[in-house]
Amino acid sequence: MTDSTDSESEPTPDHLLHTGAESPVDPEDLVMASGRTPTPELVEKARKDLEEQGAAAVERLLP
Repeated sequence: MTDSTDSESEPTPDHLLHTGAESPVDPEDLVMASGRTPTPELVEKARKDLEEQGAAAVERLLP
């Protein structure tokens, strides 16, 4: 029987949650969010995507 006070069943404290809106997204972050390893070519494409699309570039990868 599992104890209802099990730490896995408790919600995550607010101070540990963040949306990423606290700081701008770097092109490297955008590449990694897509599941790929940052290479110079992918980072440059991500930089252009961020310039053109802004936050929508991230939102299309992360719900």
